Amino acid sequence: MHGAFADGSGWRGIYDILTNKGYNVTVVHNPLTSLEDGVQAVKIALDKLDESAVLVGHSYGGAIITEAGNHPNVAALVYVAAFQPGDGETALQWIQTAPPATENGVLPPDENGIIYYEKDKYHMGICADLSAEDANFMYASQGAFYAKGFVTPIKNAAWKSKPAYGVIATEDKSIPPEIQEAMYKRSKTIFTYVKGSHAVYISQPQLVADVIISASKMD
Repeated sequence: MHGAFADGSGWRGIYDILTNKGYNVTVVHNPLTSLEDGVQAVKIALDKLDESAVLVGHSYGGAIITEAGNHPNVAALVYVAAFQPGDGETALQWIQTAPPATENGVLPPDENGIIYYEKDKYHMGICADLSAEDANFMYASQGAFYAKGFVTPIKNAAWKSKPAYGVIATEDKSIPPEIQEAMYKRSKTIFTYVKGSHAVYISQPQLVADVIISASKMD
């Protein structure tokens, strides 16, 4: 599940790695309209499965899998540079626990309640380890992210009852690594440090795929 300021196309590298190993991969489109809509999109995909699934979320997508992960078909969770709120917590609460990086370009909500990322900061703030051409495509293809998803509290955090794995992007300028670390330590998530930007799932697909594969083998 992709997060804000992106779309599902960034998962192509991981999709190729996993499908070549025989995994059945579904890239769920995140509507970005609300937390509830995102959770519903994941549940619809999970309902179609006749096997256990590893649910993977990046950035704001981590909040969605935290709620959607209670689905009976979910065997494990993987948080990739992602928010991991607990019961009654929001993604906004966690991002406020550390000062933002100077490269961070998240703008206030507009008159429609949509949050955008400052165009001039997008490359360095989201995906500094990708080419300028790839950054420009990501910016052009992102969905419209409604702020209310960022302030909707989690009702029942799935990581309390499901095995959780995490990837900490050490060069992340959107969710500081110390925030990722604090969330994952609190939840006893098994996490791996990967040198990469916030878009680590694109820049380091093999290393992220390795974590997903480990989660799939969890007994």
